[in-house]
Amino acid sequence: MADLFDTAASTREGAAAQAPRPLADRLRPQALGDVIGQEQVLGEDAPLGVMLASGALSSLILWGPPGVGKTTIARLLADQTDLAFVQISAIFTGVPDLKKVFEAAKIRRQNGQGTLLFVDEIHRFNKAQQDGFLPHMEDGTILLVGATTENPSFELNAALLSRAQVLVLRRLSLADLERLAQRAEKELGKSLPLSGSAREALLEMADGDGRALLNLIEQIAAWKVEGKLETEALTTRLMRRASKYDKSGDEHYNLISALHKSVRGSDPDAALYWYARMLTGGEDPRYLARRITRMAVEDIGLADPQAQTICLHAWETYERLGSPEGELALAQAVIYLALAPKSNGGYAAYKAAMAAAKKTGSEPPPMHILNAPTSMMKEQGFGAGYQYDHDAEDGFSGQNYFPETMKRGVYYTPPERGFERELKKRLDYFAKLRARREESRDGRRGES
Repeated sequence: MADLFDTAASTREGAAAQAPRPLADRLRPQALGDVIGQEQVLGEDAPLGVMLASGALSSLILWGPPGVGKTTIARLLADQTDLAFVQISAIFTGVPDLKKVFEAAKIRRQNGQGTLLFVDEIHRFNKAQQDGFLPHMEDGTILLVGATTENPSFELNAALLSRAQVLVLRRLSLADLERLAQRAEKELGKSLPLSGSAREALLEMADGDGRALLNLIEQIAAWKVEGKLETEALTTRLMRRASKYDKSGDEHYNLISALHKSVRGSDPDAALYWYARMLTGGEDPRYLARRITRMAVEDIGLADPQAQTICLHAWETYERLGSPEGELALAQAVIYLALAPKSNGGYAAYKAAMAAAKKTGSEPPPMHILNAPTSMMKEQGFGAGYQYDHDAEDGFSGQNYFPETMKRGVYYTPPERGFERELKKRLDYFAKLRARREESRDGRRGES
């Protein structure tokens, strides 16, 4: 009976070995030198190249988008350093599973072999689970290689980051994807039935993801077609891969930052591109309306007071029209902001005033600008000496409105751009009047 079971098991293993393997698995690099892209990490003078040359590999966090080789690099590092390769996913692994992994690694260490523990989606472990790695990293039981698509600065504990080096992997370029496509054609033993423009469209569909490209190529290789397909025929047969966009993750913040900086940099075309990227990624237009209005307040301000009004009207238009018509109103607001004169004068003045307010604490206003609704307050000097500005010949008294113990602050210094040119003229005018009033008061005090 035992022989029967052994024979059955052997048959299953043989069948599995002969089963078709996905193209991505067949093309998995067998050496680090075969990895396409990531020269900034794998090159001779790059971090991993230097570590391997010196024989001193440390724990690593591989941060990058999907399909750029994080798992492959970890596996090849284990091969090159003669470490046992153990792979787990933070999505499916709990505390009991981790304990078993650590115990097995301890046994290997006692037997003279180290363990490279590859943790996929490591950012999904909570703080306590992340802390559980620390003692095993410190005593050499494991060499940790974590993979994450999220910013480690936000998602991983400081203690874990201090014990590992973060390496940034980049999305594959079109040139990298072309090299991968050629490698796939060699493996398949035939060229893809695509025209030049269709081939370019295929590479763009992969959106920097090597695994996605190989999956698309595998689909195309199975087609029975005459001649070469043009772009339209290809896109009809293949669904374009959804853009990588997480409304609560790194891409969300990366793209809104790109939009904001394009507006600040007065580039309406780039600003529209990032606006469109966020919309096609599924971003809520109301979020964009709020951020666009913020740009008007923060980066344009009083250089063009109309900018804020245009943003609010665009926001209101979107609320009334909805999608997709209302998104055009927001796009027009983006164009207006990009072409408007830029100033952070008001923003900088506000921050400076806030800093001064926190520093001076509870300093009271000067007595002459305090109201005196009761006779007792008048006797105490409240409101004494106040000069009603409308009674002055030029409508300006030049009195001091800062606390008496505080040096007069200067917070708003408008740049000579847009409407703020006019505001600067007014500011300079009042500064001259104030200086004259102070000279006049000093003169009267000298005479008395």
